[in-house]
Amino acid sequence: MIVHDKTLLENLILVEEARSLQEAGFISKEQVSILKNELPVFKSNTNILVRLGFFLLGVFLYLSICGVIALFGLSGINESFFKIVCFIFAIVGFVGAEALSYQNYYQHGLEDAFILGSILNIGIALEIVTDQNELIIATFVAITSFIMYKRYLHLLSMLVFCCSCSAILFYGLFEFGTIGKTILPFVAMIFAVGFYFFTKKLNEKTTQYYYHKGILIANSFCLVLFYLSCNYLVVRELSLELLGDEIAQGKDIPFTYFFYAFTFIVPAIYLVQALKTKDRILLWISFLAIAFSIYTIRFYHSILPIEIALTLGGVFLFGIAYFSIRKLKDNETGLTFKPDRINNSNAILNAEALIVASAFGIKPELKPQASPMDFGGGGFSGGGSGGTF
Repeated sequence: MIVHDKTLLENLILVEEARSLQEAGFISKEQVSILKNELPVFKSNTNILVRLGFFLLGVFLYLSICGVIALFGLSGINESFFKIVCFIFAIVGFVGAEALSYQNYYQHGLEDAFILGSILNIGIALEIVTDQNELIIATFVAITSFIMYKRYLHLLSMLVFCCSCSAILFYGLFEFGTIGKTILPFVAMIFAVGFYFFTKKLNEKTTQYYYHKGILIANSFCLVLFYLSCNYLVVRELSLELLGDEIAQGKDIPFTYFFYAFTFIVPAIYLVQALKTKDRILLWISFLAIAFSIYTIRFYHSILPIEIALTLGGVFLFGIAYFSIRKLKDNETGLTFKPDRINNSNAILNAEALIVASAFGIKPELKPQASPMDFGGGGFSGGGSGGTF
């Protein structure tokens, strides 16, 4: 199913590990360059700005090809052409992604334009053919994006797949009318929990390392969906939008206390779990969830003017940062504010050659230390004195 050479994928993992060792101080930048020259790798870009530039170039190329096809189609205008033209554009995207992949383009930027363009055109084509049937559109977009991820290991396609699966759940519940719309938050919460544990178990069982990033994206998406499913602001605004209910003065939505408690307890649980497991992604999600929880309260209960609230919030965050640094600065293990002790370590410098040779099969040239004793001449096999005074 994967179009890429698995040997190159494994080499890419080795190069990424080498960069991690370089940042930690185990090996030098020159040795990483030697490794990259010794191992065949993909044509890729690690710089996000460079990759974005190639993505824009790919978009122009993709639009140019589609524009030429559209010009040929407009020469004989008929209604059937407009119904199939987006399918043709989707095929162009797939062919372009295949061609670039066979030329070893991976995480480069050019292939992103063709892959995402193909998924987008599938959605637009189905919207035209099905008269905007959201459930069918979401289903086929989910299938297409999953195929794109499996074949090209395209991480954005995995994110599109997760969003499409959520859309399938939502639009499927809409088919049940008022009952489906009412139970939507609880069903979405259960779906997020089930999908989270499924992806977590799948990540533990997967032995092919190049799948881990995509599964990690799906796992992180479940955490975000779980929080948003029962966030008070989201539930209240969706109730007004979907059910058309008018909330009278002094009244609120059903299960108000549950949604309020959920809005603040879940970010706290995320934060505690992130600190306990040292999970950086979960830590960032918890920070964003806390910020959105504060925004939720201010959206309905504006106690202070915005400038005073921001000032007090900044003072509060400064206080947390200051006392956290004071508390953690002397810790030797676990959470600590001290720099990593493996950096600038003499033990690393001494073990450098061994690590490189054993991990990557590279034999760096070692220059022996010159002897402090300066021997004399000697015309025979010895290293003694010469024959003259």
